[in-house]
Amino acid sequence: MKHLILLSFSLFFLNPLFSMSDSLAIQQLLEKESATWRSGDFQAHADCWHIQPYSRILVSTTDGKTYDVPPALMKDPKTPMGDGGTSYNSNYHMSIHGDHAWVSHDEVSISKDGHKTYSHEIRILEKIEGAWKLVAQSIHQYL
Repeated sequence: MKHLILLSFSLFFLNPLFSMSDSLAIQQLLEKESATWRSGDFQAHADCWHIQPYSRILVSTTDGKTYDVPPALMKDPKTPMGDGGTSYNSNYHMSIHGDHAWVSHDEVSISKDGHKTYSHEIRILEKIEGAWKLVAQSIHQYL
């Protein structure tokens, strides 16, 4: 009986399909994507993305502008990236179904001179060869 309980516990909590490990892996990926954009680490940032024909990146700014960013830029080494600073994400909400997930979270970006930008973000991810990758996102800045 003791072995059956231990086996059940192991299969449930150590199962790679268990959503707790997926949610942690997704959160780590999103933190990496945010950090590498600001640090200008192109390769590490590009590794967070898997561009698909249906990929889309939409950004709305506090001054009412909207940008439809070509997703291919996430894989283009000539793309201008962040110039330092930091960010932190919070208020994660996830819906994970097999190899697909969507996540909403809030982000505070802090430039190297201390200016803060706030955003609500929606991220769409797919598990590619066992690793979560971004395929789309929508960023909405607010004051």
